[in-house]
Amino acid sequence: MAIWDPGTYLEFADERSRPFVDLLSRVQAADPRVVVDLGCGPGQLTASLADRWPRAEILGLDSSPEMIKQAAHFANVRVRFELQDLSEWRPKDPVDVIISNATLQWVPGHRGLLPSLISALRPDGWLAFQVPGNFDEPSHRLLRQLAADSRYAAMLEGLAWPDSADAATYLPDLAELGCSVDAWQTTYLHVLRGPNPVFRWISGTGARPVLQALPDDQRADFVAEYQQLLNEAYPSRPYGTVLRFRRIFVVAHRIG
Repeated sequence: MAIWDPGTYLEFADERSRPFVDLLSRVQAADPRVVVDLGCGPGQLTASLADRWPRAEILGLDSSPEMIKQAAHFANVRVRFELQDLSEWRPKDPVDVIISNATLQWVPGHRGLLPSLISALRPDGWLAFQVPGNFDEPSHRLLRQLAADSRYAAMLEGLAWPDSADAATYLPDLAELGCSVDAWQTTYLHVLRGPNPVFRWISGTGARPVLQALPDDQRADFVAEYQQLLNEAYPSRPYGTVLRFRRIFVVAHRIG
């Protein structure tokens, strides 16, 4: 299991928060009592849910002890955090809103979890999630290409890779479960600055399991080559380096 680094992840906190805000804008829950954030990460976005719904109990769940430790700084009388594997989570009582931001792509076969997530909602409840849809972009293609190289392949055998479907796939998945569904996609053009910006971005997320699986000496060689490939694929401009990032959004309202 990868060890997640909240500090690395939060380097681009502003850019990473934009999809969360866009997702939340389409959730029309008026006065929920219990809101759950699956894959809460370092917790600052989870804590913001208490401002959106001032009478709700907010629960953030994550499978990373490092992220939960960081998130604990945001805990208060209405906001709490727990260590929990998303794939095994079942609430004792139904909840009103489930949010999941950039997490489901790490759960193998996550579409199979959708029925249990909907069943965890009260009637008139809401499920809203966002997943990356950029796995065909150079950042990920180059990562997989280099990981398949004979110098590294044996050390990375069996590694789980993140994956997601598109909006047109998730929509019928949830409509057939009795939900009214709003599904869409957006491509963000993040303008990053500083040295090796795309590597710094992906080393906090998609590339982290790969980098951790490599021994120190091989990791150094891998990083040097990967950084060079990324810098060629994402050239620096006077105004910064543009990272094209497509994201998939789904908001499902449980009817009755």
